[in-house]
Amino acid sequence: MNKIKCECGHVNPEGTVLCESCGKPIEGNQHIDGNDKKKLLNMRYDGTARRSQTYNKSIIDKIWSFFSSVKVGVWLIVLALIASAIGSIFPQEMYIPADAPSRDPAVFYEAQYGIFGLIFYQLGFHNLYSSWWYMVLIALIGISLVICSLDRFVPLYKALKKQKAKRHETFLRRQRLFSETNAVTDEEIQLIKQQLKNQKYKLQEENGHILAEKGRFSRWGPYVNHIGLIIILLAAILRLTPLFYTNEYVWVREGQQLVIPGTDREYYIENKDFIIETYDKNDKKFQEAIVKEGGEIPSNFQTNAIIYKAEESSVPGADPGLTKIIEDSIRMNQPIQFDGYSIYQSGYQLNEFTNMTFKLHEVEDAEEKALGSFTIELNSPKPEYILDNGFKVEISKYYPDYYLNDNNIPASKTNFPRNPAFVLLVYPPDSEEAEVSFLGIGKNIDATGENDYKLGITDFEMHDVSGLAVKRDYSLPFFGLGALIFMIGVIQGMYWQHRRIWIQPSNGGLLMAAHTNKNWFGVKKDIEEVIAGTQVNMVNDQQELDD
Repeated sequence: MNKIKCECGHVNPEGTVLCESCGKPIEGNQHIDGNDKKKLLNMRYDGTARRSQTYNKSIIDKIWSFFSSVKVGVWLIVLALIASAIGSIFPQEMYIPADAPSRDPAVFYEAQYGIFGLIFYQLGFHNLYSSWWYMVLIALIGISLVICSLDRFVPLYKALKKQKAKRHETFLRRQRLFSETNAVTDEEIQLIKQQLKNQKYKLQEENGHILAEKGRFSRWGPYVNHIGLIIILLAAILRLTPLFYTNEYVWVREGQQLVIPGTDREYYIENKDFIIETYDKNDKKFQEAIVKEGGEIPSNFQTNAIIYKAEESSVPGADPGLTKIIEDSIRMNQPIQFDGYSIYQSGYQLNEFTNMTFKLHEVEDAEEKALGSFTIELNSPKPEYILDNGFKVEISKYYPDYYLNDNNIPASKTNFPRNPAFVLLVYPPDSEEAEVSFLGIGKNIDATGENDYKLGITDFEMHDVSGLAVKRDYSLPFFGLGALIFMIGVIQGMYWQHRRIWIQPSNGGLLMAAHTNKNWFGVKKDIEEVIAGTQVNMVNDQQELDD
């Protein structure tokens, strides 16, 4: 960079507005308005040179200058807010209802919300907060915060650290608060110094020149804010990693034991029993709500569960041994917690079919002869069942939640066996020709009307299903730490001010000037108390005079 030499002999970096040594204006503050009144000094960052304002424009400098702009940072934040708002119009992919006709986002959004849902999906808003471009946007905001802070903090810190009590006369005369006194005694100077100390000002003297300062730490409030925000942004990015954040959903049937998703097969859960309780229909407090809902209103639903921890097996591929670590009830807002995980009661499904037993009959002369029976496990049906007498029954179509769609074609609303229906093929022994039957609850259809064999449902079992949310969030302490640091910065910059008072002898008299980053009324009150009992003139607000 080019260097700028002040008349005091100090060499300043290019872009410096006020000399780092004496405070004399170097550039940008030399102009005089039409009324021959000198403009007040630009005390922003104490006139120090910032890297983004230098003229050595390499690629790195251009990138630095771009991200050091407050406007760029604000626009990045606005874009993130707009994207977040759009992402909240429709539910995110993780919140697609479990009973939706299809949980495939490519199908769900268009089917549920039409053309707007299709656009929402194709633009990637269905999985917004973990999408690469959203994370890039968050990262750019973090980069902007870091560069903005460094671009201003470092030169300001250097300027404030090496302040001198002796400043150029122009520096004092062009401060917002300034006064000139023609004559002053040594006793008055001593009284002023004592009263400055009484006001908790820290004094620095240099050949009769005095700098009184207090509240400098308040200048770092905005940068403390930035540190807090950066930690919050880092926490948001850490939530993308399974190590810091887990949010899974699992359906567990009564009597079922399965691995807890997101735990790397380390923990298992068993649903011992699902219990649901409803409000009394005769309770006057809830009669109106019950009538409005057209049925019963749950007062409590809970899962009595057991949590197991898998033991390490010495035999590769062998089933792990399970050790019970917790047996408790999971209720709404009362989760089971273990090893950083929390399992919440989030939903339920009553009276889901477990299995169905079918009997095969031979129809002859209006009489039916039993040929055998078989049972289909509805959550994991086999493709075919062979009876003892050689008959084979093959599942051609299976509709777990049967309904007729708009085209009057059989389909399934969900993948859960709530209204199961089947297309079954019956093969007699040593025959490759099959008879086709359609069976469901209250349905038994002979596809051709000429079947010699008849299938019928003879028994079934049902169970309740519990919907559980599995969560682990190690990023919360980082969010809390970032929020705490941010609030410290807010308090630091809001309730304290950086106040400076310069006192300089001049031809037997005295020049007094003052500056603060805010609350000019407060610093004027300080000066009133400091000069009380002396003949020193009260400072004038030169901004008001210019106006």
